[in-house]
Amino acid sequence: MSERLQPGDTAPAFTLPDADGNEVSLAAHKGRKVIVYFYPAALTPGCTKQACDFTDNLDVLAGAGYDVIGISPDKPEKLAKFREKESLKVTLLADPDKTVTESYGAYGEKKNYGKTYMGVIRSTVIVDEEGKVERALYNVRATGHVAKIIKDLGI
Repeated sequence: MSERLQPGDTAPAFTLPDADGNEVSLAAHKGRKVIVYFYPAALTPGCTKQACDFTDNLDVLAGAGYDVIGISPDKPEKLAKFREKESLKVTLLADPDKTVTESYGAYGEKKNYGKTYMGVIRSTVIVDEEGKVERALYNVRATGHVAKIIKDLGI
């Protein structure tokens, strides 16, 4: 199980393909705050709600200096379908081998209906302008999470 990040840690660098196959790196966002969120699967109810919440609040977050990146194990083609179907505006990145997800502590043991298995832990990491972890939130809820982030950040 991967280590969870703590405030003050350096956010692990990454470069992953987006829904169009273009490489996107965390380094390209230096100088801006970035909300990096990890979700289990595109086109599922909870993940759709969360992605739509981020899209609906993107102007508010961007206005406060935050970029939003969603990362899942899905392939770019599935992310493109997800983006089109739900009219998403957030940047969606593919991490099929889960290397980045693990480096952020967002992959590990989960329990569902009494079964224990390994999977993506719904998580949000807020990275500051210098690439340091400002906040690391694990096992977050799909609904209401974006509103809580906005409130907690005082936006």
